[in-house]
Amino acid sequence: MLENHPQRAEIRLENVLAALGNPMRMSVVSILADGSEHTCGSLLKGVSKSTLTHHWRVLRDSGVIWQKPSGRENLLSLRRDDLNARFPGLLEAFLTATTQDGLTRATVNDFHSAAS
Repeated sequence: MLENHPQRAEIRLENVLAALGNPMRMSVVSILADGSEHTCGSLLKGVSKSTLTHHWRVLRDSGVIWQKPSGRENLLSLRRDDLNARFPGLLEAFLTATTQDGLTRATVNDFHSAAS
C-alpha cells in the first residue's frame, strides 16, 4: 500500500461523499473515469499548486484516487475497483450524474471551462 492511501476495507462512505461533493474534485473524478493515469499538472489549468495539492490530498486520503510518484510528477488514477467493492453502484451513480443530470453536468462543465 502507498503511504496515505487507505486500504480498501478502511475507505469510509462519509469521506468519499465529502470528497465527491466539491465541484473541482467532481471535475477531476469525471476526467479520471476514463481509466487511465493522468499527471497532476494535466488535469486542471489555472489552479495554484497549493490548491491542487489540497484537492489531491482529499481525494487520496478518502480512498477515491491513487496517487503515485513518477519522476518529478505524480500520477493520479481512480480507485474504481475499490470503490465498487466497498459501495456498489455509488461511483456509477456519481459518474452518470456528471454526464446525464443537467444541474450536475453544468457544475462539472462550468468548472472545466473555468480551469481551461
